[in-house]
Amino acid sequence: MTTNNLYNEYVQMMQKAADMNNAAAVLSWDQEVYMPAKGAGFRGKQIATLVSAAHEILTSPKMGELLETLHTNGQLTDIEMANITKSYEDHQKHKKLPHAFVEELSLQTSECFNAWIDARKQNNFDVFAPSLAKMVDLKRRQADLYGYTGHPYDALADEYEPGANVAMLDKLFDGIKRDLPPILAAIAQAPQVSDALFEQHYPKQQQWDFSMKVLEHMGYDLEAGRQDISEHPFTTSFAPTDVRVTTRVDENNYASLLWSTIHEGGHALYEQGLPESEYGLPLGNAASLGIHESQSRLWENCVGRSKEFWNYFFPILQSYFPTQLSGYRAEDIYKACNKVTPSLIRTEADEVTYHFHVLIRYEIEKRLIDGSLATKDLRAAWNEGYQQHLGITPPDDKRGVLQDVHWSHGSFGYFPTYSLGSFYGAQFFAHAQQAIPNLNNHIAGGDMKKLLPWLRTNIHGHGRRYNSETLCQKVTGEGLDTNYFLRYVRSKYADIYGITM
Repeated sequence: MTTNNLYNEYVQMMQKAADMNNAAAVLSWDQEVYMPAKGAGFRGKQIATLVSAAHEILTSPKMGELLETLHTNGQLTDIEMANITKSYEDHQKHKKLPHAFVEELSLQTSECFNAWIDARKQNNFDVFAPSLAKMVDLKRRQADLYGYTGHPYDALADEYEPGANVAMLDKLFDGIKRDLPPILAAIAQAPQVSDALFEQHYPKQQQWDFSMKVLEHMGYDLEAGRQDISEHPFTTSFAPTDVRVTTRVDENNYASLLWSTIHEGGHALYEQGLPESEYGLPLGNAASLGIHESQSRLWENCVGRSKEFWNYFFPILQSYFPTQLSGYRAEDIYKACNKVTPSLIRTEADEVTYHFHVLIRYEIEKRLIDGSLATKDLRAAWNEGYQQHLGITPPDDKRGVLQDVHWSHGSFGYFPTYSLGSFYGAQFFAHAQQAIPNLNNHIAGGDMKKLLPWLRTNIHGHGRRYNSETLCQKVTGEGLDTNYFLRYVRSKYADIYGITM
């Protein structure tokens, strides 16, 4: 069989597995958005069947033979070889997980998610704890099956951010604990800005309509996506031509929907920008979760919380809420959406304290995986972390240990990518400002689509071809440098609070 035929057979197998995984993803999306409560039992089995079938294809002897043959073939193009190299690495990892384990994990994910939903409704972590304990046990087994040389958490973190490990992440979060408190201390000594304008009644429909306008201006293709309501905002992609976002609404706090929509919109733009020609293949997937988060955090913070953004959008927002925003100026909402203060909800936190929310989760899940923290003690550990790092204690479970969906999905190792993404995002945006003439002026004029083609060319279009560090070097000429983020927040908050940092 010719090299071309072998590669085509590989593509067909990969795309068949992708079809199954994406069909499962459609069912998962429906589970979180529209599925009736009684559908949970069969839905978990349906998803598990598809995920297990996809795993069988990806780990089959036939796939192994194809990859072994093509991996040493000298006749492939650069793009083909990049796909084969990544798939070969994935195959070596995936075949370490028995099919029975993959199915068990999928079933437990559905059970755990539904338990999380019930626990949030009852505002009681104890409802969720037994199911979460089973999930933690499964993730420990998964780490053992993958294997690791340092901490068991390394095996799980690598799934979301290839190359990430506890040694690297501890160093990153040590920097957060060192560099951010002086910034917080300087802000705390200045007169606090007001965010009272957010804390009024904002009817759901007008909130929704404005959010759709923002998504459209960002460049989100509504013929290749949609927005819906869910318990926890998320983005899911079935192909670059079908990428969906969800948000949530609090009619008494407009900030809740706004930042969720922009954040998930950033994720969706990345997915819509992946090459359709590489569907189902590594180069048709994102580089890493850290790079994925760089896109959402870039749009949410560097753009959505910028003075230029609000100079354009505030008059439009006023047209939706003339009574609520009467007497306010663009400067007022710019300051309000950048107010720095300890808060309970990660997704609504300011850009500085946000990283302590991530730190708390990272330290907790690390201990859950190594066994030094029992699931039954999670609420106490959570509350202790919030008191230690942010000086506040959650008044209930829904605003505390139950606020994130990630652990119910088994996504242990995901949370550090939020901080990595913020740091990559600040670095990418700084270089976009250098590369795109008058970018800030374009944003102030409502034209945010100058930024999107630059992101598509420099980040989205590469798919998984490069790891995070290599991609960062290609885009910015250097590896990840957290000083970009530090300069960005010092400059922004010195201006907002009228202080020197």
